[in-house]
Amino acid sequence: MIKGRILHIPFLPATGMAIFPFILVKTKKVKKDPVLIHHERIHLRQQLELLILPFYLLYLLHYLYNLLLYRNHDRAYRAIVFEKEAYAMDRRLSYLSQRRPYAWIRFFKK
Repeated sequence: MIKGRILHIPFLPATGMAIFPFILVKTKKVKKDPVLIHHERIHLRQQLELLILPFYLLYLLHYLYNLLLYRNHDRAYRAIVFEKEAYAMDRRLSYLSQRRPYAWIRFFKK
């Protein structure tokens, strides 16, 4: 299982972020938030299966497409297929042990 080393970065623009192989958090308090950490671990798995750099390219392209479509940052961000999987499964803490490779693909239609 991918754990990801958790780093506290106070100036981070988000509460949490996964940049392989690290999980970055804005506050020390969220280091202990199992849902947030699991959400970011899902992103680490997505990054690994896409060989890291293609993940970031697809993530950015999907965000830009959604931004044109919705004209709203929050809606565009939440409609990114990688975020859809992570948000849908972040409370199922056993998800990564059962997750199939490229599971994010099934979230294109949802």
